[in-house]
Amino acid sequence: MKGNDMTITKTRDAISVTGLRKSYGDKLVLDGIDLKVPEGSVFALLGPNGAGKTTIVQILSTLIGFDEGRIAVGGHDLATSPDGVRTAIGVTGQFSAIDTLLTGEENLKLMADLHHLSKEEGRARVTELLERFDLVEAAKDTPATYSGGMQRRLDLAMGLMGSPSVVFLDEPTTGLDPRGRHTVWESIRRLASENVTIFLTTQYLEEADRLADRIALLDDGKVVAEGTPNELKRLVSGGHISLRFSDPAQLDTAARVLEPMGRDDEQLTLDLHGDGGVASIRAVLDRLDQNAIEVESLTVHTPDLDDVFFALTGRANEERNAS
Repeated sequence: MKGNDMTITKTRDAISVTGLRKSYGDKLVLDGIDLKVPEGSVFALLGPNGAGKTTIVQILSTLIGFDEGRIAVGGHDLATSPDGVRTAIGVTGQFSAIDTLLTGEENLKLMADLHHLSKEEGRARVTELLERFDLVEAAKDTPATYSGGMQRRLDLAMGLMGSPSVVFLDEPTTGLDPRGRHTVWESIRRLASENVTIFLTTQYLEEADRLADRIALLDDGKVVAEGTPNELKRLVSGGHISLRFSDPAQLDTAARVLEPMGRDDEQLTLDLHGDGGVASIRAVLDRLDQNAIEVESLTVHTPDLDDVFFALTGRANEERNAS
């Protein structure tokens, strides 16, 4: 599932965070974080190393405390009902919770026991998760023999043992090769299609772009931008509209009328300032029609999340300037 600019019509927030602050001694790690994550959506939290992403996940999943703020997860107030939060969530981190001395099946059985499932319920759930994550053939093997992608799928399966309504994925594809990463992406999409809320932290901007309905960009303990992937891309400059013409005469006429930012006489193209939105495209087409200019093709080029990341995070700018 990936929403981008499509409106999410959920009426409840699976996660609500207001004024979250967290310090370690004199160091302020989170400085007034506000977040809302609708039920059944995929929400990605991006930011440089040390921005506070993992700290937020640890707080929301009840692993560590916080100093100020109001937090609700899965309909439970985190401060007054942490046990309620724990029953509603699943957590998969960048550092696996897998016991490599047990087989894959035994790892899942252990999680079933920790969730106090009956023997019959546990057996059925283990079977279901092994099938779901394509681990049936490897069920009797120890995870030490698994590929990185298989280990991550097993870790995700373990996090789903309690049928959580909210799943926290803290950099779930770190260290995986492209094939393993895509396999985990498919698992995340399937969860979202089943109305499970996904809270994802990642350093891979492509991952957030492909998976997330909404993205928050965290820098130095603060949310510096939030929106759909396309909304974030429109926050930074660099977008343009490229027009291709069939003959030089049309190119010359268009160049006089449209005041392009760039021109390529060999390729018969003009580049125009534009954010890729409907209004800017319509304005260009209207001026072409008014002047009877025929265009062969129109292509919209918009900034990607890398552009957004480097434009809006000071730490990222420092890293880029230092390289």
